[in-house]
Amino acid sequence: MLPEETLSRFLMLPELKLIHIVPMSRSGAIYKVKKTSSFEVCPKCASRCDKVYDHRWVNVKDEPIRGKYVHLKIHKRRFYCKGCKRPFTEPVSGIGKWKRTTERFRSSLLWAAENFVDLKRVQRAYRCSRGLVYKVVYEQLERKRKTRLYECPAVIGIDEHSFRKPRYESVEYASVIVDHSHKRLYELIDGRSKVELESVGLKFKGRENVKVVTLDLSPTFKSFAKTTFPRARLVADRFHVQRLFIRLVNKFRRQKTGDKRSHPMRKLLMRDGKKLEPYQRRVIRRWLQDFPDLREVYELKERMHRFYRIRGKKFAMKVLLKIFDDMGRSQLQEVKSLRRTLLGWRNEIVEYFDGRYSNGRVEGFNRKAKLVQRRAYGFRSFKNYRLQLLHACRGRVS
Repeated sequence: MLPEETLSRFLMLPELKLIHIVPMSRSGAIYKVKKTSSFEVCPKCASRCDKVYDHRWVNVKDEPIRGKYVHLKIHKRRFYCKGCKRPFTEPVSGIGKWKRTTERFRSSLLWAAENFVDLKRVQRAYRCSRGLVYKVVYEQLERKRKTRLYECPAVIGIDEHSFRKPRYESVEYASVIVDHSHKRLYELIDGRSKVELESVGLKFKGRENVKVVTLDLSPTFKSFAKTTFPRARLVADRFHVQRLFIRLVNKFRRQKTGDKRSHPMRKLLMRDGKKLEPYQRRVIRRWLQDFPDLREVYELKERMHRFYRIRGKKFAMKVLLKIFDDMGRSQLQEVKSLRRTLLGWRNEIVEYFDGRYSNGRVEGFNRKAKLVQRRAYGFRSFKNYRLQLLHACRGRVS
C-alpha cells in the first residue's frame, strides 16, 4: 500500500477513499471522499443491488485533528432495489443513520466533556452547539452503561445520599447499590422508600447470587434487602453502630461543658481509647470522676470499640449480650433507648465477624456523588445524574 493510501485510510473512515482536499484557511479542511464498494445490500429485503439510481453529496463532521476541524464531504450513491422497487442510500460504517457527525466525533466529544474545564471550551474546540454536546454526552454515557451490565455480585452495600434540595420543598434522596467485589457502583435508584427500591431491585438479574449485604441501621434497607436478596446475610456497618455511642457521649458532654466544639475534651472523648496516649487516658479518667453519667456512657462506648476487636462470631455474640444486659441495668433513659434499638440489630451486628465487611466503600462513593453534583452545579434530571455517577464510579471496568 502506498504511503498516500495509508495516510488516507488513517484519516478517513475504513470504507472511504480520499478524492480531494479543500483547505479552510487555518481552521481546518474539507475532505471530499467516496465509498469504493462495487455493490450494496438492501436494508429491507437484504438483496444485492448494483444499479446506481442517483448521487448526492453529504456533509459530515469528523473528530478534529491537532485542533483543526475535519469536514467530510461524502459522495454517496443511491441504489435501486428491484425486489422492493424502491431506492436507498448506501450506508457508511462509522456514521449512524440520519447522523451528521461520525462516531469518532461523538466519542471524542464525551472525552472532551470529561477533561475540559467547562462545556464552553468544548463548544469552541469542536465548533458545535450546546444542545449537541448535551445530547451526545448522555447518549454516549447510556451506551457505555449498557456495555457494563452484568448479574448481581456476591457482596453489595446499600446507602443513600441527598440528590436535590429544592427551596421550600422536601429533600430528594437517591440510593446507591455498591459492588464490593469489583469496587464500583452497581446501580443508583431514585428515592429511598421500600416501594421505590423494590421497583428497581426486583428487576435485578441474579439476585440469588448475592451472599452478603452491608447496610446502616435503616429498617427500610433491612426490609428491602430481605425481600430482594433472600439468600443474603445482612451485616450492620460497624461505623454506624459506634457512631450511636459517640453521639450519646457527645450529648452528655454538651450538658456538662456546653456546646463548645473547641473544648479540649471533645476530641479525646470521641476517639478510640486504644489510639490515645497513656497521659491522655489518665486525663480522661480524672476529668470523668466529677460526671458519673458521662463516665458510664463513655465506658459503654469504649466497650463497643473493644467489642469490634474480638475474634470469633460465637464469642462476639456472648460479649454483645453481656453489654446489652449491663445497659438494661442502667438508670439512664438514653442508654435504655439505645439498647432497644440495638437489640433488633444484634444478629446483623454479629454478622460483621464473619468476613468483617463494612460500608466504608459505600460511604466513599457517597462522597464522590457529592463531588459529581458540585462539579455540575447540581442536576435537574435524575436520569442524567444517574448516568454521570455510574460513569464516574465505574471502577476498573472501562
